[in-house]
Amino acid sequence: MSSHSSKTTTDLKEIQQWAEQRQGKPAKVKGAGNTDEGEGLIRIDFPGYSGGDSLEEISWEEWYEIFQKNGLAFLYQEETKDGDESRFFKLVNNK
Repeated sequence: MSSHSSKTTTDLKEIQQWAEQRQGKPAKVKGAGNTDEGEGLIRIDFPGYSGGDSLEEISWEEWYEIFQKNGLAFLYQEETKDGDESRFFKLVNNK
């Protein structure tokens, strides 16, 4: 399997390590409140990306609690097909 293939995990340590290697921080959408749509609630916020004003930083513990409560899995890519570090990820339904 090449490293630009997508991988899927539900392991917080793996998610956190991937995100922190890319300066990503756990975040949620401001004002999302208590919604059942976890995919629309949590994010990983990378420096320099738009959307920063709509996100608030949260702890990894809170992020993971929402992640688990909504039955999500983390689909991600280590590298682009050109061999550059990839920031591609997607939260997918794991139910």
